[in-house]
Amino acid sequence: MKRIFFCILFSMTFLPLLFGQGNSREDEQKQAIYSLIDQYSLAREKKDTVLLKSILTADADQLVSTGEWRVGIREAVKGMLRSSERNPGSRKLIVEKIRFLDSMNGVADARYEIQNPDGTKRRMRSTFIVVYQNGGWKIAAIRNMLPTSSQ
Repeated sequence: MKRIFFCILFSMTFLPLLFGQGNSREDEQKQAIYSLIDQYSLAREKKDTVLLKSILTADADQLVSTGEWRVGIREAVKGMLRSSERNPGSRKLIVEKIRFLDSMNGVADARYEIQNPDGTKRRMRSTFIVVYQNGGWKIAAIRNMLPTSSQ
């Protein structure tokens, strides 16, 4: 009986992964979150406040590597624009992991790199708390970290 149970469990869990068939609903949601983070990066690059406001929740907040805590969409957008002005360069966010807390909430962890005008790179980490609202994913919180060692 145990063998049958484990065979069924194995075939339901691992065979779809081996043959490239995952949970298509979850895969679709992950793709939507990847796209959301790409939109965030684009909005920051272009200083597009309309796009930023459309992808953030009204109560969004951001804790940045300097320790500044931007609470609410207005303060978050204002701080993002100020930060982009103070730290020129091209930004790149590479999402490494997405974890769903439930069907309406998730966490996306990313590497965050800024290519400075002098050619050096500032390497950080970002964590995005995302929520499903009004038929789409939005960013509810951002946590930026500047690791003390190169990672």
